[in-house]
Amino acid sequence: MKLLRTIRLDPSDTLVFTRAAEPGEWAIPGTFLFWERPVDTLIGKERAAFRSGLLGVTSFGWSTLATVVEVSAEERAALVEMLAAALITRCGAPDLDAARAAAEAEIAYASELAEPPIGTLVALHRTVEKGEIIERFRTLLPGTDEKHSRAFSFVELPDDEGIEDGVDLIGLAAARPA
Repeated sequence: MKLLRTIRLDPSDTLVFTRAAEPGEWAIPGTFLFWERPVDTLIGKERAAFRSGLLGVTSFGWSTLATVVEVSAEERAALVEMLAAALITRCGAPDLDAARAAAEAEIAYASELAEPPIGTLVALHRTVEKGEIIERFRTLLPGTDEKHSRAFSFVELPDDEGIEDGVDLIGLAAARPA
């Protein structure tokens, strides 16, 4: 079985969202948090969460990206219980049975999104079209070779490559056209 975990490639989520999910949290789409809210009233960081946030189950914070990971049956069952409890305390679910059913449906949906290979990055883009919330998911598949399987690479250069450690800001400013 596979599910999604939040991932943070840089600190931007902490600036973009009101509450950023911690890296490594179980992730679900979380669109249900916007069902009863008029999207045109969302501004700033709330609007950013609507447009591109995946919900971290532990913190109920948002993440721009999630990664596909394996999950055991025990971990999945614990996740259902954790989300069900959160749906009661954070969202006002009427009882544990209703919360469990909703949690199960949300996690099943996240599992469908986790069909690509392990390590695939998943991003979400939400819009409103004809009064309905539309979700579009994008994936970045892991590379098949060592050189292209990472988002960033560091290349070590010999000391004699002529790279300077400092930047001459005054010289740059003087050379700038007026």
